[in-house]
Amino acid sequence: NDQVDNFISRSYDVICVNMVDRTVAAVIIDKAKRADIPVVFFNREPVEEDIRMWDRAYYVGTDAKESGIMQGQIILNALKKDAGIDKNGDGKLQYVMLEGEQAHQDSLIRTEYSVKTITAGGVQMEKLANDTANWQRSLGTAKMTSWLDQFGDEIEVVLSNNDDMALGAIDACLEAGMTQEEMPFIVGVDATPPALEALEEGTLQGTVRNDAAGQA
Repeated sequence: NDQVDNFISRSYDVICVNMVDRTVAAVIIDKAKRADIPVVFFNREPVEEDIRMWDRAYYVGTDAKESGIMQGQIILNALKKDAGIDKNGDGKLQYVMLEGEQAHQDSLIRTEYSVKTITAGGVQMEKLANDTANWQRSLGTAKMTSWLDQFGDEIEVVLSNNDDMALGAIDACLEAGMTQEEMPFIVGVDATPPALEALEEGTLQGTVRNDAAGQA
């Protein structure tokens, strides 16, 4: 709020805001409206009733539902080519889920629709574990290390809300001495340069592009 007050006092042409709490954007929209300075929210989408307060308040971001669906489709397409992803051959995929942030709309929606898409495609899913790793590679490694200790090679698929956490899961697998063939099928979201490298190497199996330049 203090930063926005500062921007308004300087009569900036536009204010761009990555909210800490997406549910309290109304205060900032009200400030911007009174100053007649357009406000653009990104990364965390304000709730609909707030964004509708003023026709010069905007949100720029990806369609999280589409990202989740596309992530699920990566798994379905891969299964058609290689049924061996179901390592124990029990007809269902045992998976773990690395979640971005507890109240973040992209995290919640990607989590929901990735699994929904796979099950709608006729594939049974069995969740072994899920936890928040706050979009971070190091936390992804920590969570995955713990799950490998707990479940070992029972984990067939790792669904990650973003690439950094997926790369963290890969780090954990490599640190555990797993070969590429032994590693679970790991997918992320963003198509960051390090993720694309991992894709080339064959440790990351898929990612969904998040067009940062397009959003900008």
